[in-house]
Amino acid sequence: MRITEFEYRLLGPLEVLSGGRPVEMRAAKQRALLASLLVDANKVVPTDTLIARLWEDEPPDGARNALQNYVLRLRRTLSGPSGGPIRTCADGYLVDVPEGALDLHRFDALVTRARSAAAAQAAERASALLGEALALWRGEPFSDVPSERLRLDVAPALNERRLGALELRTDADFRLGRHTDVLPRLRELTDAHPLQERFWAQRMLALYRSGRQGEALDCYRTVSGLLREELGVNPGPELWQLHQRVLTADPSLTTPTSPEGPRTEGNLPAETTTFIGRESMLRRTRKLLENARLVTLTGPGGVGKTRLALRAAAEASWAFPHGAWLADLAPLTEPQLLDRAVAEALGIPDQSLRPGTEVLVEHLRERQLLLVLDNCEHVAEAAGQLLSTLLAAAPGLRVLATSRQGLRVPGEYLLPVPPLVVPQDRGAPPEPGRCEAVRLLADRAEACAPHFRITGRNEEAVGRLCRRLDGIPLAIELAAVRLGALSAEEILERLDDRFRLLSDTGKPTGPRHQRTLRGVVDWSHDLCDEREKRLWAGVSVFSGGFDLAAAEAVCPGEDTTREDIVDVLAALAHKSVLTVDTTGPRARYRMLETLRQYGQCRLQELGGDVPLRRRHCAYYAEMTARAAERWCGPDEVAWLSRLRLESPNLRAALDFCVTGEGDATVGLGIAANLTRTRYWFFSSSLGEGRHWLTRALDLAPTAPAPLRVGCLALAAWIALCQGDQSAAERFLADAVRLGQDSGDGEALAVLTYMEGAFAFLVHADARSIALLRRARECFRAGGQVGDAHMATMLWAMAAAFLGERELALEAGREYVTEADTHGAGWAHSWGLWGMGLAELRHGDPHRAVALFRDSLRRQRAIGDRWGTVWGMEAMAWAVAATGDHGRAARLIGAACRLLRTTGVALTGLRPLHEAHAETERLVRRALGERAFAAAFAEGAATRDALRLALGGTGCGTG
Repeated sequence: MRITEFEYRLLGPLEVLSGGRPVEMRAAKQRALLASLLVDANKVVPTDTLIARLWEDEPPDGARNALQNYVLRLRRTLSGPSGGPIRTCADGYLVDVPEGALDLHRFDALVTRARSAAAAQAAERASALLGEALALWRGEPFSDVPSERLRLDVAPALNERRLGALELRTDADFRLGRHTDVLPRLRELTDAHPLQERFWAQRMLALYRSGRQGEALDCYRTVSGLLREELGVNPGPELWQLHQRVLTADPSLTTPTSPEGPRTEGNLPAETTTFIGRESMLRRTRKLLENARLVTLTGPGGVGKTRLALRAAAEASWAFPHGAWLADLAPLTEPQLLDRAVAEALGIPDQSLRPGTEVLVEHLRERQLLLVLDNCEHVAEAAGQLLSTLLAAAPGLRVLATSRQGLRVPGEYLLPVPPLVVPQDRGAPPEPGRCEAVRLLADRAEACAPHFRITGRNEEAVGRLCRRLDGIPLAIELAAVRLGALSAEEILERLDDRFRLLSDTGKPTGPRHQRTLRGVVDWSHDLCDEREKRLWAGVSVFSGGFDLAAAEAVCPGEDTTREDIVDVLAALAHKSVLTVDTTGPRARYRMLETLRQYGQCRLQELGGDVPLRRRHCAYYAEMTARAAERWCGPDEVAWLSRLRLESPNLRAALDFCVTGEGDATVGLGIAANLTRTRYWFFSSSLGEGRHWLTRALDLAPTAPAPLRVGCLALAAWIALCQGDQSAAERFLADAVRLGQDSGDGEALAVLTYMEGAFAFLVHADARSIALLRRARECFRAGGQVGDAHMATMLWAMAAAFLGERELALEAGREYVTEADTHGAGWAHSWGLWGMGLAELRHGDPHRAVALFRDSLRRQRAIGDRWGTVWGMEAMAWAVAATGDHGRAARLIGAACRLLRTTGVALTGLRPLHEAHAETERLVRRALGERAFAAAFAEGAATRDALRLALGGTGCGTG
C-alpha cells in the first residue's frame, strides 16, 4: 500500500481512509498519537510534545518506550511496501502527508485561494471556495480522541480558523447581494458565539439591507446586554459606529453592486434525494474540469454517472459566468437532431435555416459555460462530432459528459466512475457512518422503511448485502425498498438465489457489475405481480415521462383495465420502479433510463413493442389534433405548455412514424397539428418542424390529398418565416398543383391563405388584404377557428402596412376583439401587437409604444420566444416615431441581436424589412453616425433585451 493511498480527516472525528475504505484504529492511544502527528503533518513533532499530548502532566514510567511501542503499532496499521508514512527523526517523529491527503491542509489551501479571489474582486469565486472549504468540517475536532491537551490547545485554534472562514464567506455573499440568504447562518453563529461582536455586526448589516432596520437595532440592544452581563463591557467602537449608521439610515450601508456583473444560472435540476459519498470523485472531477475541456464520466448503467455529473457541475458552476446547463440525450431518437436538442436545452431561440451546429457555435463562441451532456452512449458518434466542432470554436466551453463509452474526441479525458465503497470482507464491521454504500442504503431505507435501523445484530448482513450488490447505487436503492418488508438477511437469501440463477443460465457474460445490476433488476421485476410486470414494460414506450391519462390510454392489457392503471402505477412507484412528481397540475411519472431500457427489453420479449408504440403514436396524434382544434381559445397557453412538456414523447412518436413499422401518415398529421398550434414557433424550433413535415411528406405519398396540401402549405409557411423564399415557392407550387386537382374546400382555403401570405410578405401587394379576408371566411365556414384567427392576424397586419387608415385601425380593433372573444392568451398578445402596428402607421405612436409594451409583457409571461423577437423590432419602430432616437438606436441594436440569435431573416419579409430600414435611416440621420453606432452597440450588448424594451436598462452588458 503506497503512502499516497491514505486520506486523513481531522476536521471532525478522526478518520483514516485507504483506497476510499476506512482503516480500523480502535486503540485510544494509537488514535491520539496519529492526531498529534497530523496536527503538525510533515513536520517533526518532538518526543516531549507527543508524550504531553498522550498523557498530559502524568506520563507513566518509561513513557518514551511506551511511545515507541505505539509508534510501532501505528506503523503496522499504516504499513506498506514503501514503509508507511511514519518517519523516525532525531528529536521525534513525523507523518508524511502528500498534498491534498489531509482535510486540514485542503481547508487552508481553499481559504487562501478564497482570500486571493476576494482581493481580486471575484466575490462569486471566493464564496464558492469558502463553501467548499467549510463543507470539509464534519464536527468538533478530536471529539473521539483521548487527549485533553489537543482539545484545549489545538481545537480552539482550528475552530477559530473555521469561524474566520465563515466571516469571510459572509463578506463575499454581501458583495453578491445575498444579505437575506445569509441571515439563517448569522442567526446560528450569534446563538453559538453570543460574545463575538463580528457576527453580530454582520447580522445587523444583513437585516438592515433586507429592509428590517428595527430588527437590526434590536440585535444591537441584545448584544449590548450580553456584553455588559457577561463581561462588564460595552460594545466595541466598530459595532457602536454601525449602530449609529443604522439609526441614521446611512446611505453608504446600502448593498454594494457585485463587481462581476449579472450571471446566468443555467438549468441544472435541484436534487430531490441526499447525495451520499463520492467526495474524492467530486474533487477529481472538479479538478479535471479546471484543466480539461471535455471530461467524460464512464461506467455501466446504474453506477451513478448522472448524479455525480450533476453534483460536480453544481459545485463547479461558480466558475462559469454563463451558467451550467444540462442536456439529457436519453429521449433523443435521431442522432441528426442532436444539435437541435442541445440548442433547446441551452434555451437558444433559433428559427433559421442554419444548421444547428452553426447556431450552437454562434451562441457559445463568446460564452464561458459548462455543458453537461448526459446519456451519450446511443448517439456517441454524433456527440463526438458535435463536441469536436464546439470545443474548437468556443474557447470558454467546458463539457462534462456521461456515457457507457468514450466519445473519441481529441483532448477527451475519460474518468471511470467506480461503484460506491463497500465494507471490508466479513469479520470487519460495516461502519455505517463511514462506508458510502452502507450510508446510501440507510438513507434510502429511511424513506421507505422508517423502522429499519443498522444495529449490532444486522450490521454484518448489511455489510454483506452492500458487497453482494457491488456498491452499485441503483442496485442498493432498489434493495432498500425491500427493507420495509424483509430483513437484510432475507434480502440476501433472495439475492443469492437470483445470482445463482444467472450463473446457471450459462450467460454470465459481461462485466460483473453489469451482471449484478441485471440480477437486482431481475429480482425487483420478479417481485412484481403480473400486472405490474406488464405495466413496467408498457410504460417503457414513453420518453421523458408521462401522466396518468397517457398510461390509461396506451397501456391497458388483457389483465389490466383502464381503471386498474392508477393502482398499478402506485405499486410501481412504491417499489421505486417509477418516480412521481406532483408539483404540477398533473402528476408526472418518470423512470430511470436503466429501468426503462430493461422494460423495453421485456416488452420486446412479450412481442408487444410494435402494437404498444402504435397506441403511443395514436394517443399523441389525438392529443395534437385536440390542441389544434382548441387553438385560439381560453386553454391555448395551457395547451402550448403541455405540448412543450410532452416534447420527448412527441419526438418519439414522430420517429416511430417515419422509421420501422410506424405509419408516416399519422406522423404527417402530428407534424401538421403541431405547426397549426404554433408549437414550433412557441418553442423556437422551426427547423425541427420543417424536418418532420418534409420527412413525413416524402414517406407518405398516398396520404389524403387535403392532408398533403395542408402540410405542403405549412412547410411553405415555415420556409417563408425562415427567409427561405425559393423553398417556400417550391412547397407552395406543389400544394397548389395538388389542391387544384383535389377540389377539396379545406385545401382551397389553405391555398387562398398562402397566396395572400405570399402577396403580403414577399411582394408587399395590397391584393393580399382581400385574399386573406377571403381565407378567413373560408376557414370560419369550415369551423377551423385557429386557422381563421391566423388569417385574421395576417389580414390585420397587411391592412396596417398596405391599407388605408380607416381599414387598418378597424382591422386592428377587430383582431383584438376576436382574440378577446375566444379568451385566447397567446392570440391576445398578438392582437395587441397588431393594434400597436395599426396605431404606429396610422394613429398615435405613443399609444403604439404602450400596446407593444403590453404585448411584450404577455409574451414574456407565457414563454413565447417567437413573439418577443417581433415585439422588440416593432418597439424600436414606435420609439423612433415618438422622437426618442437614442433609445430607439439601443432598441434597434437589441432587436438586431435577437434577430441574429433566432436566425430570422428580415430580407425575405418585405414589409417588415422596409419598416426596419426606414426606422434605421431616420435614427441615423437624427443622431449622426458616431452616436448611432455607440447606442446601437450598447443595445446589442445588453443582457436583457426585454427589460430594455419594457423601460429598464438591460442589466448591463455581456
